[in-house]
Amino acid sequence: MSEGGRTKLEAKWAIARDAIGIGRLSVIMPVYNLADTIEQNVAETARLFDSHGIRAELVPVDDGSTDDTAAALARAAEPKYEHVVVRPVICQRNGGKGAALRAGFDASTGEYVMLLDGDLDINPKQTPWFFEAMVEKGADIVIGSKRHKRSVVQYPWHRRIVSWVYFTLVRIFVGLPITDTQTGMKLFRREVLGESLGRMLVKTYAFDLELLAIAHQRGAKIAEAPVVIRFGNKFGALKPNTVKTMALDSLAVFYRLRVLRYYAKAEVPPKLDHDPLVSVVIACPRRSWMLDECLAALGKQSYRNFEVIVLPDGMDGGSDTPEPLPKDVKLSILPTGKVRPAEKRNLGIKAAKGEIIAFIDDDAYPDAHWLEYAVRYFGDETIGAVGGPGVTPPGDSFLARMGGRVYDNLLVSGNYRYRYKAGGVRRDVDDYPSCNLFVRKSLLDSFGGYRTDFWPGEDTLLCKDIVDAGKRIVYDPWVVVCHHRRPLFGAHLRQLGRYAFHRGYFCKRYPSNSLRLSYFIPTLFVAYLFIWAILVAIPQPGVMSVELFCIWQGLISMPMLTYILLVLLTSFSLNPAVWIITLCGVLATHVTYGIRFLGGLLAKKATCEFIGKDHA
Repeated sequence: MSEGGRTKLEAKWAIARDAIGIGRLSVIMPVYNLADTIEQNVAETARLFDSHGIRAELVPVDDGSTDDTAAALARAAEPKYEHVVVRPVICQRNGGKGAALRAGFDASTGEYVMLLDGDLDINPKQTPWFFEAMVEKGADIVIGSKRHKRSVVQYPWHRRIVSWVYFTLVRIFVGLPITDTQTGMKLFRREVLGESLGRMLVKTYAFDLELLAIAHQRGAKIAEAPVVIRFGNKFGALKPNTVKTMALDSLAVFYRLRVLRYYAKAEVPPKLDHDPLVSVVIACPRRSWMLDECLAALGKQSYRNFEVIVLPDGMDGGSDTPEPLPKDVKLSILPTGKVRPAEKRNLGIKAAKGEIIAFIDDDAYPDAHWLEYAVRYFGDETIGAVGGPGVTPPGDSFLARMGGRVYDNLLVSGNYRYRYKAGGVRRDVDDYPSCNLFVRKSLLDSFGGYRTDFWPGEDTLLCKDIVDAGKRIVYDPWVVVCHHRRPLFGAHLRQLGRYAFHRGYFCKRYPSNSLRLSYFIPTLFVAYLFIWAILVAIPQPGVMSVELFCIWQGLISMPMLTYILLVLLTSFSLNPAVWIITLCGVLATHVTYGIRFLGGLLAKKATCEFIGKDHA
């Protein structure tokens, strides 16, 4: 480079230094399985900023890597620079790019925040052009664009095609005034990024699109800067499943932006003035591998101010004693005798020292950010409780995963699918299960905790008490636990039958959060099946012609044929075994729920059983 070129480049670095001033630039670098290169990449980035006098903090975020990435980041964090510090964030489980960047943002402090892919496909040497665009255009966000007239891009043809198609669809449906969304280098003013992140729902590949769509809708000014990309011959992450996921997530962004107008209405709770102590309460019959799994996941939480209270029937010591948690987490084991879950949880509430009680079942385990994402809501005094999805763990047995697939079926859970499926939008609810529920302790104390005269169904009544006390229950799709399913068919149907019976009973006794038309539909379906079977069995009347009889049979069978078609469509899988078992599971679920719901509706008294081998 000529002397004039170096002088001109240094002038651009001076623009960046002047903009940052006595503040700091935070560089968030999502990383996954980059043990071989990440230490070098972090060092290269740190040396670059240090050599130009840029006050920066590098925040590489290990998104649950399965190799030695965490160890490499620990080495990279050793202090070596005058102007730069390295502060790694280690996520225990892979949560996707969105979750990684959010974790990095929460750990960062800079007035300016740069998002930079950890593989350095885009070299941070291009930073001055981003600050130049931000200063000259008064922008809140500057994104790297492969279509900028000064960009130099060596890009495989297949990625060019996919990029062009995606960009075209984004311009048509989302209306962003930019030419690129996916380039892995972006510069934000901190307050703009924070406001947008607080409203985000996507964790994976459409993260960039949702982030920019929210910021643009809220009035942020977006500019573009040139980039140099030499992608080589790497195919990248463009696998068919990746393309499918990104397409679905992008359509969801369009739906929330243009149809629901969700982002304009989504609230961001006020920041907490302290980190409240959370008491995690786990009711269980005894120690099990699932309880150990739950405790292990709790030990890896990103939020650390919590205690754990386990309430087994009894404990003989030795093999019955759960593995200890990390030293900074208090674990209390309080044997209760053989009592129902509601009674166990009430004992846990009484023993809890936290401001917030987090209820989780022993057959569930939380996401690493479970506590962190839920606690932030309690800065809003109108919110009394927070819940999130209980998704089927990928490691469950085949028939257990099929049970989860049945619960996730549109015809089974309808508008309540959000309980079993990650994603969707935040919303206020009036009924939520205790497998994943956070409640203010002061609120629980005010009405005495759980009712103990029902099991199951005690959580429905708890939620009724919360709402009756004038508090909101908020569902957040990021507050995730993995909840082991009962395998099809026996255990699944036994559990479902208990729920259905109590829901039917509650519909007449506690209608405020149980009297819903959707709960009656399976019973109406069973009634139709009964009537249909009788009508089909009627012999051909002598007064009716064969043609009229066929028309009659067709008319009474039309709802059944429609139902079968819908089940076939909603249960579809390329795997024939999965398709058939899911179809049978949906049918068995509808019939079981319909019959048991009717039983509860007609019952004079609901049974209150002790916890058994199927848990709740």
